[in-house]
Amino acid sequence: MRNPYDVLGVPKGASEAEIKKAFRKLAKAYHPDSNKDPKAAERFSEANTAYEILGDKEKRAQFDRGEIDAEGKPRATGFEGFSGFGGGRGGSGGGFDFEGFTQRRGGAGPGGVGEDFISHIFGEAFRAGGAGPSGRGGPIRGDDVAAELSVTLEQVASEDKMRIGLPGGRDVDVMIPKGVVDGQTIRLRGLGGAGGPRGEPGDVLLTIRIQPHPVFKVDGADLRATVDLPLEDAVLGGALRVPTLTGAVEMKVPAMTSSGRTFRLRGKGLPKKDGSRGDLFATTAIVLPASDDPALTEYARRRREAKAGTA
Repeated sequence: MRNPYDVLGVPKGASEAEIKKAFRKLAKAYHPDSNKDPKAAERFSEANTAYEILGDKEKRAQFDRGEIDAEGKPRATGFEGFSGFGGGRGGSGGGFDFEGFTQRRGGAGPGGVGEDFISHIFGEAFRAGGAGPSGRGGPIRGDDVAAELSVTLEQVASEDKMRIGLPGGRDVDVMIPKGVVDGQTIRLRGLGGAGGPRGEPGDVLLTIRIQPHPVFKVDGADLRATVDLPLEDAVLGGALRVPTLTGAVEMKVPAMTSSGRTFRLRGKGLPKKDGSRGDLFATTAIVLPASDDPALTEYARRRREAKAGTA
């Protein structure tokens, strides 16, 4: 394993931010999902191992002091003059000899030195490839990544599957969940930052942003809209075309329908978590003729005079 500073391409005095930036650049370049070069996986793993050391303040300090090697394993230093174990290679008690030593759980090596004793000298990290003398073992989990997804009401209504680009150059398909509301955050597990060796990747925290709609207002799972009602249909009744998120539909309005009257179209709203749908509430707005209508004007004048005569 190369020096972790060389792996990440940063100087020994690099800041935490510089180290993190360098690692993310390498992770993006060599992630196996985006780089199919057979050597990319090896470079990606090497960068992970380097960041596992340099990205941890304590492990970085231990490496700088020479206490752990480039793989995070403790170094056996400072025992050149150790004696008292009877006949190392350096003479009668002239050195601690690890050559040919086989670690056994609860047993001893050729020189009669058991694992428990070695662990006592070097710390618990010596047991079974631990993480380091600090005792803080375990794989490093990758970072969570925040992202936003802008969707239309039509996409919410149709429960579309959408392809989105994630940091690191990875594209994934996301199904818009039932009952989603504006500003809701959903978790995409395992799609975030890469973890260290044997460590799980982080998650993507995806915030849903529902775009404003020119016709509909959202009220929970229900929708509200204002629908123009021609004057003649308001007076005589008739069929009224009402827009919905899946296409216009016709509904009957009774004669003498006033402006501001609201009709409910069941099941024409947004999907709910239980699989049902909200409703659409259509409120009428009477529309007068665009040009002068002498007959209508005369009728309105006579109506006004009749009201004035009865006052």
